[in-house]
Amino acid sequence: MRKELKMIAEMDFATYFLITWDIIRYAESAGYHHVGRGSGANSIVAYCLYITDVEPLELDLYFERFINPQRSSPPDFDIDFSWDERDDVTDYIFKRYGREHTALLATYSTFQHAAVIRELGKVFGLTPADIEAILDYWHKHTPGSWEWTGRKGEESAGDTSTATAAATTAALPEGLHPWAKHILRYGDMLVDFPNYLSIHAGGIIISEKPLSEATALQMMPKGFPITHFDMYAAEEWGYHKFDILSQRGLGHIKDCVDIVRENQGKAVNVHDVERIKNDDRVRAQLRSSRCMGCFYIESPAMRGLLRKLRCDNYVHLVAASSIIRPGVASSGMMRAYIQRFHQPNGFDYLHPVFKEHLSETFGVMVYQEDVMKILHHFAGLGLDEADVMRRMMTGKKRSSEAFERLKQKYFDQCAARRYPEELSREVWRQLESFGGYSFCKAHSASFAVESFQSLYLKTYFPLEFMVAVINNFGGFYSTEFYVHEARMCGARIHAPCVNRSKRLTRIEGQDVYLGLTHVRGLESDLIQNIEHQQTMGPFKSMENFVRRVHVAPSQLDLLIRIGAFRFTGMKKSELFWEKSRVLTPESGMGAQLLFADEADTYRLPVLEEGPYDQAFEEMDLLGFPLCAPFELLEESAKAGNPGLMAREMDKHIHELVTMTGYYVCRKDTRTVKGELMKFGTWIDREGQFFDTVHFPDQVRKTPFRGRGIYRIRGRLTSEFGFVSLEVHGMERLAYVTTVDGGR
Repeated sequence: MRKELKMIAEMDFATYFLITWDIIRYAESAGYHHVGRGSGANSIVAYCLYITDVEPLELDLYFERFINPQRSSPPDFDIDFSWDERDDVTDYIFKRYGREHTALLATYSTFQHAAVIRELGKVFGLTPADIEAILDYWHKHTPGSWEWTGRKGEESAGDTSTATAAATTAALPEGLHPWAKHILRYGDMLVDFPNYLSIHAGGIIISEKPLSEATALQMMPKGFPITHFDMYAAEEWGYHKFDILSQRGLGHIKDCVDIVRENQGKAVNVHDVERIKNDDRVRAQLRSSRCMGCFYIESPAMRGLLRKLRCDNYVHLVAASSIIRPGVASSGMMRAYIQRFHQPNGFDYLHPVFKEHLSETFGVMVYQEDVMKILHHFAGLGLDEADVMRRMMTGKKRSSEAFERLKQKYFDQCAARRYPEELSREVWRQLESFGGYSFCKAHSASFAVESFQSLYLKTYFPLEFMVAVINNFGGFYSTEFYVHEARMCGARIHAPCVNRSKRLTRIEGQDVYLGLTHVRGLESDLIQNIEHQQTMGPFKSMENFVRRVHVAPSQLDLLIRIGAFRFTGMKKSELFWEKSRVLTPESGMGAQLLFADEADTYRLPVLEEGPYDQAFEEMDLLGFPLCAPFELLEESAKAGNPGLMAREMDKHIHELVTMTGYYVCRKDTRTVKGELMKFGTWIDREGQFFDTVHFPDQVRKTPFRGRGIYRIRGRLTSEFGFVSLEVHGMERLAYVTTVDGGR
């Protein structure tokens, strides 16, 4: 602590820490939840000021990764707030420190080839058809563009001047506008020049003197001004950036706490991180990999990794949050880490220093801090020098004199310690390769803390948590599958209702009423009017509804179709007849009578509704049915072999099996040969998830054909305990057909 405070004072960062603390203090006083992440989580001072929830000593985090005398750029904290709270926090900063002294940072949106061709085409007065023809020509003659058909290796992937060269040295093809030559030529000159100013994701700067003395300011639509320089210029001029960011994962946590208080009358403390990390039920939930809705750990890839690592503790989750990233995974280090996890005695450490300082990650340099550890403990570089070297290894400054000087110092130090040259070079090779893609450990630790907070809420308050996820409209999956997860957790799901539903989804006990906002095409003004009228008492009938709420006929149709008037006990066919009687189309209101008139008595013809009509209405208006989709299969499809259930997969490894699955999502990727392959995620008849692998041959033979239910045939394989189906063939099954021919 004393060491950190001394460094902070010497480098004049005390004000930066105190302003950040002040922002956190305001957020907490307003009841906002935040997460402090990034390299700032390496600081004990930041932990003690509640800027972060990461305890640096627990994870052996180095303060020098955040602040050190040799760091050329000023450090910054990344502070995440819920997506619906960030603007208020930003507004507080502007009011607290003065609008003359505060501004958002700008980013430069630059011209790229396609955009500059369009803009120059307009300048020259070309028609849209002529501009599109030039764009098509450019795409087909430029390596790396999405339509280029040249052979691999024929041109450099970074050479985007092929079209320009062709245009200036050879005749243009017929049909291309004569001025295309000039557009391509000058367009190539304008590439990477600034086009317009945009807003940095979250950067805010605060200055002692009015910012107008240093830059012009531009007011943006949200009411906050931006500078005319970006973060790199701000760093060069000595401005310290405050990153005020937002994410929906925090909205899940904040809203869940509020919903639990409302639905169960319980107060939940998600800031007692140590207790949450050591909770047996939470760790069991993590080990099961059933993490739907939980921040950063709900995707199929992460679910598979958690299963392979049998992850059930904070330290392993921090590692998993790092090795899942594309750079680590594509380098082969993720697989090496998993192999060493399962066979901790099946490998040799490169040197005793690796065993001493990297035993937590089985000798694999997973984090940026690991690169610093090896440079410091193996080669004897100072921690500040190690951090500078780590930053240079990203590739931006590898050719600089400072990099060469530190590289030479590394080898000199290794020679002084009498390491074999072969060992020194191998360690350097690993340092260089790992330094380019390694992830900040403090960043992963912050993610892991938030993941545990989400897991805690999902474990103890699953219904409220899933409602919070649905209401924040964010996550890896679509709303349909969060509704499905709520049902799997014991919720009774109800379609929107004008008496029970609000704009957002709400819960009463175990009854979940979907929000009116999920009805496609329903106007927000109407929803707001309905909520206002609900405060004056429930609607007694549709006639009572149209007398109190201004509603267009088409909007009333949507409410009838989704079943929002089912409390009346009337069929939809009867409600449509009733609509014609009670609604005045011109005014959008029912007749406003001084005295209630006697209801007419009449008999309607019998209009039967099919057993699946409502499900198809829900698919049209909500995007998904509220019944199990398997109920909608044709009888012939139902009669086929349903196959294996997900819970049975691990008992049939290496066997050829058939499974039936409702499509959830897929991930497209490329093999080392550049061929397309896919990974699929499905739900079986029991509502459990399973995963499939589609190699290039099968992608070509049996492609995905959109959403629906598929019968899938293939061989079950297991990798480190994670079972998936290697697909040999699949077909989409037919849904029942409604009376009017709809599906």
